[in-house]
Amino acid sequence: MKQNLYSFEIKDAKGQVVQLNSFSGKAVLIVNVASKCGYTPQYTGLEALYQKYKDQGFVILGFPCNQFGGQEPGTDQEVQQFCSLTYNVQFPVMGKINVNGDESAPLYTWLKSSAPGILGTEAIKWNFTKFLIDKSGNVFKRYAPQTEPSELSQDIETLLKN
Repeated sequence: MKQNLYSFEIKDAKGQVVQLNSFSGKAVLIVNVASKCGYTPQYTGLEALYQKYKDQGFVILGFPCNQFGGQEPGTDQEVQQFCSLTYNVQFPVMGKINVNGDESAPLYTWLKSSAPGILGTEAIKWNFTKFLIDKSGNVFKRYAPQTEPSELSQDIETLLKN
C-alpha cells in the first residue's frame, strides 16, 4: 500500500497517540523545530501562517528535535512552555522525535524519501526543514531551513484552492 501522511501516528507532547488521518482534507506543514537555534525566530512567521490560513483548512505540526547541535535539550513540557511563552505558538507542537538515523521517526523516513533534498540527499540538514503536504496527504514540497515561512504563502494558497 502506498503511504501518505494519513498512514502514520505520532505522539503529542503529553505522550498521547495522534492519528495523522485526523488531518485528512487539510494542507499540513511539518517542521522540525528547536528552541535554541538561529532559525528559532521562524516560530513568529510559522504562527502568522497558521493564524492566516487555519480557518481555510491549514495546520502546522511542529516536531522538536535535539539532533542538531543539541539545540532542543528541554523536556516536552519545557518545549511547550517555551513555545507558548516566548512565541505564543498556537499550532500543535508534538513530542520530541529524531528525524535522522536509525531512530528516525517513521513519519520522517517517509517525508525524506518522498521529497529528497538538494542532490537527492534524504537526510534532514538542520532545524526548521519544512515539508508541505497536500489535502490528499502527499508531500507537495520540501523547503530548506533558511526558507522563511512567509515564502510559503503562495504554495499554501495553491493547495487550499485545490
